Amino acid sequence: MAFQEILHAITLEADASLGGYTGVPGLPGSAEPNGGNQYRFVKVTGAVTVGLADATADEVVVGVLQNKPQDAGHAATVACWGVSKVVAGGDVAAGEPVKVSNDGRAVLATLPTDAASKVGVAVTAGAADELISVLLQVS
Repeated sequence: MAFQEILHAITLEADASLGGYTGVPGLPGSAEPNGGNQYRFVKVTGAVTVGLADATADEVVVGVLQNKPQDAGHAATVACWGVSKVVAGGDVAAGEPVKVSNDGRAVLATLPTDAASKVGVAVTAGAADELISVLLQVS
């Protein structure tokens, strides 16, 4: 089971890649599965603005989105340090280093090849689309 612990977070603005109406589960017009981009890795995309991180080699990942901004310009809470829940992009075992996939999820990083793109270490195991706990080691 994924958990979070001792998170240090900052609040910035969501860009269009993060802000999207998810609504209330079960109500008409609400997106399914209502997760939005919560618990995915983010990067700075402008002045006080963050967006969804991807697997670009020279990209600087700043943390994990903790909330669900409902539109661009809304508050985006970003965990920068600690143990955070993260959506897995494939099978990840506890103790393995992780990097960012093309859609902000945590995937296995192969060391030493992926050393520069490593963003943390998995503390719990999980499969694709499951929440895992990651000890953040972002830039």
